[in-house]
Amino acid sequence: VIPEVEDGKLSYKEVDAKKLLLPETRSTNIETKVAQYEAELKEIVQQKVDGKIKDPDTLKRFKFVWRSSNWKKDVRKRDSIHNITSESRTTSQFVFAAGINNLVTDGAVANSDFRYMGSHFYEWGTAWNTRLAKNNNLLHLKYGISVMYNNLRATDNRLFVDNGNTTDLETSPVNMKDARFRNVNLVVPVHLEFDFTPKREHDGKQIFKTHKTFRFGIGGYAGVNVKSKQIIKYDVDGYKTKEVTKGNFNVNDFVYGVSTYIGYRETSIYLKYDLNPMFKDNVIDQNNISLGVRFDFN
Repeated sequence: VIPEVEDGKLSYKEVDAKKLLLPETRSTNIETKVAQYEAELKEIVQQKVDGKIKDPDTLKRFKFVWRSSNWKKDVRKRDSIHNITSESRTTSQFVFAAGINNLVTDGAVANSDFRYMGSHFYEWGTAWNTRLAKNNNLLHLKYGISVMYNNLRATDNRLFVDNGNTTDLETSPVNMKDARFRNVNLVVPVHLEFDFTPKREHDGKQIFKTHKTFRFGIGGYAGVNVKSKQIIKYDVDGYKTKEVTKGNFNVNDFVYGVSTYIGYRETSIYLKYDLNPMFKDNVIDQNNISLGVRFDFN
């Protein structure tokens, strides 16, 4: 029994109407309070951004208002300045590089026996980047492990032929559609990297980031030859043929060289040069050289 009805103050119809108005009244009150808190929080956040509020607990008193999706987006943007963290002193990257490849003969690449655009290289691997100074972001030691693929395509319908202790270019007796000689090397690259990303400070704390601006690296690599092979494609009497010949081709078992790169953020121009000749006992030394684009993805 409802006391107001029993006392004759209200009828059942009037009570039902009052019940219907109650949720609407409560909703209006809630919206009014949320709007008030929203205005107050925006003001406090702005004061925090402007440096007028030093007490980090001030915003905590308004956490319950963050349940609104619009509030979450706004606060997260403004609060991002409080979540600035420094990278670890050692970071890791996935490295990928690709470009053109050739041989330096008698100290020159001009008048090469190999196609300039048809000969190419690519490399992939993992690198670690360690900041050398505790409070300076300029010098980094970069080291890792990579697989290098060096491809050569000879001109004038020629291919490599193993002639005992030497490996020479000879004209093929058939008209080849393609002839590609490939060396695969497993190497350990080491570079001294100059990263010009400036350090930042926030609330008295130094913030270090990498690969945010210009970078320059110089160093080298050393490793072993994993595989050498020659791939030939040609047509004879309408039959398409592909031959793959694997062997050592008198290629040096070990490889070592110098390399450098310069770029912006994760992209750079990359140059590498083998200091040892590609073939062991050829009369004329020929050293592999590559130029391309390199990507270091954090």
